[in-house]
Amino acid sequence: MSVMSSVMRATRLLRSSAPLLTWPQSSRLASKQVKGQRKEQKKLKVDKQEVEIRQGMTAAALAAAMNRDFDHVLEALLNTPADLDSLRPDSVLEDSWIKEAVIRSGMKFRWAKLSESRERPNRDAQRRPPADPALLASRPPVVTIMGHVDHGKTTLLDSLRKSQLVAMEAGGITQHIGAFLVQLPTGERITFLDTPGHAAFSSMRARGANATDIVVLVVAADDGVMNQTVESVQHAKNAKVPVIVAVNKCDKPQADPQRVKQELLAHGVVCEEFGGDVQAIHVSALKGDNLQALAEATVALAEVLELKADPDGPVEAVVIESRTDKGKGPVTTAIVQRGTLRRGCVLVAGRCWAKVRFLFDENGRAVPEAAPSAAVQVVGWKELPSAGETVLEVESEQRAREVVEWRSHLAEQQKLLEEQSAIQLKQQRHLEEYRLEREPLAHLSWRQRRAELYRAHKIRLSVRPSERTESDELGLPLVIKGDVDGSVETLLNVLDGYDAQDECRLDVIHFGVGDVSENDVNMAAAFGGSVYGFNVAASRGVTQLAAQRGVALRLHRVIYQLVEQLRHELSSKLPPQRRRSTVGEATVLAVFDVSVGKKKVLVAGCRVQKGQLDRRLKFRLIRGRDTVWEGSVSALKHHKDDVATVKAGMDCGVSADGEVDFSTGDVIECFEEQEVPRVTSWDPGF
Repeated sequence: MSVMSSVMRATRLLRSSAPLLTWPQSSRLASKQVKGQRKEQKKLKVDKQEVEIRQGMTAAALAAAMNRDFDHVLEALLNTPADLDSLRPDSVLEDSWIKEAVIRSGMKFRWAKLSESRERPNRDAQRRPPADPALLASRPPVVTIMGHVDHGKTTLLDSLRKSQLVAMEAGGITQHIGAFLVQLPTGERITFLDTPGHAAFSSMRARGANATDIVVLVVAADDGVMNQTVESVQHAKNAKVPVIVAVNKCDKPQADPQRVKQELLAHGVVCEEFGGDVQAIHVSALKGDNLQALAEATVALAEVLELKADPDGPVEAVVIESRTDKGKGPVTTAIVQRGTLRRGCVLVAGRCWAKVRFLFDENGRAVPEAAPSAAVQVVGWKELPSAGETVLEVESEQRAREVVEWRSHLAEQQKLLEEQSAIQLKQQRHLEEYRLEREPLAHLSWRQRRAELYRAHKIRLSVRPSERTESDELGLPLVIKGDVDGSVETLLNVLDGYDAQDECRLDVIHFGVGDVSENDVNMAAAFGGSVYGFNVAASRGVTQLAAQRGVALRLHRVIYQLVEQLRHELSSKLPPQRRRSTVGEATVLAVFDVSVGKKKVLVAGCRVQKGQLDRRLKFRLIRGRDTVWEGSVSALKHHKDDVATVKAGMDCGVSADGEVDFSTGDVIECFEEQEVPRVTSWDPGF
């Protein structure tokens, strides 16, 4: 009983001390409990686009920085002090407007930092200063043989060195520049450069003149002074090199050496017998007559010039020719001008460098070294340098890489400047077009202007052609391949003179040295062009690939044949011309009406004066000097018979299709139109 009473007493105490929970309190407690049970969710941060701004930005520059258009800037500047009606893309914005436009666009801004561009130190390789005259040693002369094509330059060199170079040249003409060492019977050594005489090889002749000490000008006694003779004289004058005239082919009956010397006077070459200082030697390269006198004159002139060079120190040379050999890789023919070139030397030429692995003479024999004035073939180039580049020796491979990297950097900077100027020019043109487009809308508010532009662009987009459309412009893409760098240079110089772009575009999409490869064929196929190769070959696989892809391979060994085929292919691209030829003429003697059913037809009574009138051909009516009508005839009658032709001296009646007002004295001419193939107007000059 006592236990029961104590329990009841404890219950009453609890009820009196604990407050009652009302409904709002209980709901709050429940919600807290639910929130406690849930996991806390992280709020996702939205990364705002950051815009780089600077002082004095134009509206167009701000739009470009925000990756928006100009109208978006106008919208962002609503309800600001900016005068939107007078705002143009080139208008300069205030700093507060720039920040306001960026913020209203839901972006954040940061001010551009003025960074000072650090100049890279010059790491180029330079020529050495002139050496002490006491250290100089005598060297053999470098003699360049120049003259017109087929005047006997290579035959003269063959006679001097007892070789048969002419038999190796395609077409019997020299098409490369060659360097040869000739030792005379007296013991003197001379390095000869044989240059092409064809008109296309002007750059090779200029390169030969710049790398030589003496120029031997070969002039045929029967031909006299020709175009390339004059050009060779000019090259020698530009290079400030003395000249010796070799009057060749003096054994021919029609030879006139005196006329050759007189013709040279007009070009500033004064021979000794006319009071000048130029030696003129009469020779016959084919028979070998008087060649010893020519060699002695060359040696005597070299002694007068006192040719000397420094055989010690870093090498300096000049690239005469470069090519790619299948077994040796990139190979250059160079003439040493200073120092002694040996195996293991590290060389730099242009943006290429080499560690010399082998040296070969003109006969393909390996040589340990090359002294000044020697012509050698250098093997070991990482890439193929261009002909005419200066070769300098450096200390190490690392130094060579630095020089090449510096020169590549300079070339990139130059290219960047050219591209920037082109971009600025395009931007100016675009801005002018934009102003012309906006001028008719200048009186409208920006809302009205935007609506008008939207409608105009909508119409333009609705009639826009497909993305891939074939151009109606005629064109011939070319891939040019040559055996040596000089050959490619010559072909590019010829193509630079192409002046018929309005008829058919001529685009060189790729050029290089070496045989035709699959990449060349694939590139020509991608552009729908042809491959032209000079003194190169194509393997059977490449030929089959070209046939499969429909690419024309034009391989030639004579340059004028290559150019002639190129002209023929350009002509085949042109649409044919329509040529009219008169078949017959008739004079209108009388005009009368003839009833055909219920219709009256005007008929011209004519007499054929010459030729014949053929009903199947076209006719025209000539009154005075004007053509009044041109078309076909509906009827041609002789007396009352329908005929197909009416010959000269016969009378006939002619009625035309349509309404034609014939008059007495008019001339009716019958003509036919023929399609004649067009020929390109491009003349390469040879």
